[in-house]
Amino acid sequence: MVSQSVWIVGNSRSGKTTRLVEHFCRWLKIENQNHESFYTKTRVQKTANSFPKKLVLKQSEPGVLALAANDDNRRDFSDKIVTKTLGKYPIRAKTPLGFFQDEIILFWPLLIDSLHIKAQFPVRLRPETEQELATKLWREQLDAEVLQRAGVNEYRLVRRILDLLQLAAYSGTPCEGIAEVLQTGLPESGVNLEPEFLASLLLDWRNWCLERGLLTYGIITELYTQHLLSDRRYQARLQQRYQAILADDVDEYPAVARQLFETLLDQGAVGAFSYNPDGAVRLGLGADPNDMEELARRCRVETLFEPAQPSLAERLATPMVEFITQPMVMIELPPMVRSIQTTSRAELLRKTAEVIGKAIKSGQVQAQEVAIIAPGLDAIARYTITEILTKQNIPVESLNDQRPLISSPMIRALLTLLALVYPGLGRLVDRDAVAEMLVVLGRKGGRGQEVEGREQGAGGVLNTQHSSLSTDIDPVRAGLIADYCFVPHPERPNLLPVTTFERWDRIGYVATTAYGEILQWIEKQRSQQEQRLIPSPISLLYLAIQDFLCKDSNPPYDQMAALRELLETAQHYWEIDTRLRQEAGIGQEASTQHGLNAPLPLTALSTQHSASTTLAEFIQLLRRGTITANPYPLRPIGPARKAVTLATIFQYRSSRRSHRWHFWLDAGSPLWAKGGAATLFGAPLFLRNRLGQPWTAEDEKLTEQARLKRILADLLSRVSDKVYLCHSDLAVNGQEQLGPLLPLVHTCVSVVSDVA
Repeated sequence: MVSQSVWIVGNSRSGKTTRLVEHFCRWLKIENQNHESFYTKTRVQKTANSFPKKLVLKQSEPGVLALAANDDNRRDFSDKIVTKTLGKYPIRAKTPLGFFQDEIILFWPLLIDSLHIKAQFPVRLRPETEQELATKLWREQLDAEVLQRAGVNEYRLVRRILDLLQLAAYSGTPCEGIAEVLQTGLPESGVNLEPEFLASLLLDWRNWCLERGLLTYGIITELYTQHLLSDRRYQARLQQRYQAILADDVDEYPAVARQLFETLLDQGAVGAFSYNPDGAVRLGLGADPNDMEELARRCRVETLFEPAQPSLAERLATPMVEFITQPMVMIELPPMVRSIQTTSRAELLRKTAEVIGKAIKSGQVQAQEVAIIAPGLDAIARYTITEILTKQNIPVESLNDQRPLISSPMIRALLTLLALVYPGLGRLVDRDAVAEMLVVLGRKGGRGQEVEGREQGAGGVLNTQHSSLSTDIDPVRAGLIADYCFVPHPERPNLLPVTTFERWDRIGYVATTAYGEILQWIEKQRSQQEQRLIPSPISLLYLAIQDFLCKDSNPPYDQMAALRELLETAQHYWEIDTRLRQEAGIGQEASTQHGLNAPLPLTALSTQHSASTTLAEFIQLLRRGTITANPYPLRPIGPARKAVTLATIFQYRSSRRSHRWHFWLDAGSPLWAKGGAATLFGAPLFLRNRLGQPWTAEDEKLTEQARLKRILADLLSRVSDKVYLCHSDLAVNGQEQLGPLLPLVHTCVSVVSDVA
């Protein structure tokens, strides 16, 4: 019944998620009291001897669909539902895009029938593979002249074009309608490319992927909303599978999610939705909170009451925004809001870390109760803060620290090892890479070394960490071995025995033994590879990790995450390569007809050469600094780590965390009001309430003010005791910082080095 559906409105940390779970439990209880099964909607005739019908749960019974904005929130939401209901009810917890993907794969035969595409199992493209294939598909059309007109490099232009397809799908715009949207909105964006040209590229890309059964997030969303959701056969199945829907933080959902919700409500399902007016974290990444808010008309609106004691956000958010937008308005910040001000950013990072360290050492706050939040975190800031706090035995946790795989020494060592085993990769190996590989693969990992480290040093944990990272081949000896024993060659680079070096006695017994083991391992794998006993480079990676990096020891979580990320990326890359090789004959014929080039080396004469060429492209892909998808699981299993949280504004707000103390780094930066990396190119053009309308400077100004207000209200709702505004007069590039929060910084009580 529509009257049973509820729309819950509340600010951050007001209990919206808990309220959703309570409504679900209330539905079950009400239905039992009314002698009606929640799952079958069949009313039981009330007689003198009748009792409330007991729920009978089977695999065939309709279940409940629970949606959350991202995967971390999905796990927390699912855990709360299962805990509250004792796990008695069939709950399917997904993200909106995850649900679309599962439905597309599950009902792929319906799409084969309606779209008349080849019957083959679909494979989803990860973002890095999508970028690589689209670049090769469009390379001839994206010539130097086009790049010059666009004003960006090839990588950035390809990413922008692919983002347009994703944004269009999120807004419910079919691929054929992208040109019309860009025709009216693109001229104001400063991109000197024809909308028809961009739309034709996307049509070619979508059709090329569908011919080969390849799916991206944009294609998945378009297929689901434009084809599958409107199919009567699918709608009948949807009605049989779900009788209720719980959606948390719908302000983070794309507009097409509303189509799914309305379809379920039209079919008689009951729904509960939570909405945060100060949320919209993913606005600019496909979310459309204004359009989602229209769903409230079909529900009973419930506004969560504020607590008796006003929170920091209620007292300060509105006055802060008024003070920023209207400088003539006076404001008096409470003592709990303070500032740390320096001249240079390097000094600011050091003093901020010192204030945190002293507060934790003095017992004023625990490490897990402190969060450092910045509009953007560069490598210098991450390293400086982490290094200073770690030296004081205060761990630091970087939220979703997405760095290129190639930044890890272990990953670089493994890629060098692949280049030494497989032929034809000699140009990807140099002397420095070999030396680094020897240091990494020659590290110690046995229990004896760890015990020895603890006995020799008084640092305890620190000495254990250092001993586990020590190596039998130090950098100096590795450099000597690489200088005298490495033989470069385009096809067969080689490592010679250590005795080739005249003064090999200088290497020492320990390093010589470790180098000999590495040499024997490489020779053994070469022999097996020549006999085709190694199925794929992925098998070689597994073996190298087992024999060198995980032998007699377990690497730390961050290193294990990097290794999992490499293995998942490699496995996906070869899965796509295998699919394209299977389609080689048909794909090349279709490419000839449409004037398209096959994106991977499918025309190699020999299997061996083709495998090496693919491996070379994989290594080059990672060396370009491509950021790959996060491994699964994204977080360690077990108790939460007692560490200081370091995150960007977007990462922190997305994680839904809260802390006692906040340190707002770079408070004077203009990036506080900017969308930055959290805004895709052309995102405003695909908002449903202004679809295709030009984006003007006035629109940008109003959007920045609204974004800043949401950020302040959200962050202040997630801190309970103290807020430190950390400001340096000069940014990292030496320019003066004159951001929107600067008036607040000068109003606060300044704290230099002492913790009050």
